[in-house]
Amino acid sequence: MKHDTQLQVQSDPEPVRDPHRSLHSETGARPGEHPGRSGNPLVKVTGLAWLEFEKPDLNRAERFYADFGFTVADRTPETLLLRGRWAAAASLVVRRGPRPRFVGPAFQAAARSDLDRLACGTGGTVTAHRGGHGVLLRDPSGYPVRVIHGVPELAALPERAALPMNVGDFGQLGSGPVRVNATQRPARRPAQIQRLGHVVLGTTRFGAALDWYLDTLGLIVSDFLYLDGQRDRGPVMAFIRCDLGSVPADHHTLAMLLQPRTEYVHSAYQLTDLDEVAASGEYLRERGYRHSWGLGRHIQGSQIFDYWRDHDRAMFEHYTDGDVLDATAEPGWAPLSASGLAQWGPKATADFTGTKDPGVVVAAIKALRDKDNEIDLPALRGLIKAMGS
Repeated sequence: MKHDTQLQVQSDPEPVRDPHRSLHSETGARPGEHPGRSGNPLVKVTGLAWLEFEKPDLNRAERFYADFGFTVADRTPETLLLRGRWAAAASLVVRRGPRPRFVGPAFQAAARSDLDRLACGTGGTVTAHRGGHGVLLRDPSGYPVRVIHGVPELAALPERAALPMNVGDFGQLGSGPVRVNATQRPARRPAQIQRLGHVVLGTTRFGAALDWYLDTLGLIVSDFLYLDGQRDRGPVMAFIRCDLGSVPADHHTLAMLLQPRTEYVHSAYQLTDLDEVAASGEYLRERGYRHSWGLGRHIQGSQIFDYWRDHDRAMFEHYTDGDVLDATAEPGWAPLSASGLAQWGPKATADFTGTKDPGVVVAAIKALRDKDNEIDLPALRGLIKAMGS
């Protein structure tokens, strides 16, 4: 019997495209879950302008910030302004204070009239601030949040271009190597920070704080994380971006998570490429700074990351190659786990998670969260008392 040697291929029907699978999360929202955006926000901020800190020793703080990759924009006996390479206001405002602490973030308003709308809607006041104007608000977690407009930008500084990479099929016409008879030797030196990317904050009032940022500042959620087995009780972490309409925005400008105390978790600063992240990390390691976690690539946001701590144990992140989303992208939903924080790289360290056993913290949050997705503080105090007795 003669066999047909040609393989008969039956084409499969066109698969239904799930944008979350290819974009930023495995699944989207279920009916009735948090929509991740406000129907009528007061304003829509356009970006994170700067972060404010206090440090008792500005000289020691300046040494770390310079080694980490910032450029000093201005220095007085009481204030240190630090900037990246791109045209923008200073990324960090560091004032002398009695103890090291994170003060709060400042966001950029789209128009001067937005400040008036915020002041009217919140009972705040528009005041002159750093050559422009601002409104000082307070979020439900207690953080002072400044919204500014008209603060002059600093001119851009020179920076190195991304390194050319020999990739592709060299045997194909037009796709040969970009470097011939030329080596690649990235220098070990302080990073050239381009800009401030995002800040991550822990809060005992996650539900109220989340809605405040969406309703007041017009931020929108890129991804929600929930505790395994408790999705029906709502998310415990949100990665939140600016709503710039059809213009792509960073996957998150702000991230917040429910935890037993309200605190600064870390802030992140963009570098040009992987070599800049890795080589500047070696520079920091040689100078004895404390490495927290990395190198790796995140899942939510996709950034290639590396985390370091300053002299006061505040955490700062170098990153490159983060996701950007426009306003059409709906929130993704995924379970929260330490192993789910990275696509590749070393296991999340105890220094990064704050505990050798993240499951203990998750169990505490499960036990202590109330119906409003906040930490039940009387129950927390009772647990602390019981643990100490």
